[in-house]
Amino acid sequence: MTTRIVELRQGILKKNDELARALRGRFEAGGVLVLNLVSSPGTGKTMFLERTLRTLRERGSRVAALVGDLETDNDARRLAASGAPVRQINTHGICHLEAEMVGRHLEDWPGVEMAGLDYLFIENVGNLVCPSSYDLGERIRVALLSVTEGEDKPLKYPLMFRTCELVLINKIDLLPHLDFDLDLLLYNIDQVHPDVDTTVLSARTGEGIEAWRDWLVAIAAREEIPA
Repeated sequence: MTTRIVELRQGILKKNDELARALRGRFEAGGVLVLNLVSSPGTGKTMFLERTLRTLRERGSRVAALVGDLETDNDARRLAASGAPVRQINTHGICHLEAEMVGRHLEDWPGVEMAGLDYLFIENVGNLVCPSSYDLGERIRVALLSVTEGEDKPLKYPLMFRTCELVLINKIDLLPHLDFDLDLLLYNIDQVHPDVDTTVLSARTGEGIEAWRDWLVAIAAREEIPA
């Protein structure tokens, strides 16, 4: 029985990887930088993404977002306030997004073409386990943590942090009110993924958002994508 379960899982992941490769080719052909945002629930990912979309649009970038959640379109409606095109993906109980879901929701998206975008953000389902195994065709995987969670989060979920290119640490405006060791968190991140890029910020106050935007622009320039 265990062997059968392993074979089934390998088959699912193989199919997902094939679909992800096709998506990646489509994104590269369109010249769009695609980012997969992952976090546990409650890190402030939606507020962070809303501020990011607003900031990039104010600088003239063309952006859009796909939003994953088990149910409701609450996050999509919040993000739409940024003025960017947003589309909800409801997984109906599945704890992660898959390449097939992304591809399906890119079809017939009114007014959105890959060649017309600079950045596409995929807000994954709040979970640090399952999303680590599923490639969505993204160029960049970004893990978001908050100072309300715990310094040992990277040690508990090492695969997620090993597979990301950037770790963002949110809610630093709360540090004066918490018993939280930021240096220890940074140390633990380095133990799991040495030399991975990190940025501290507050989606609520805007602190660190420009540093995050500068990081994005540098990546886009490296990929020869207009900023």
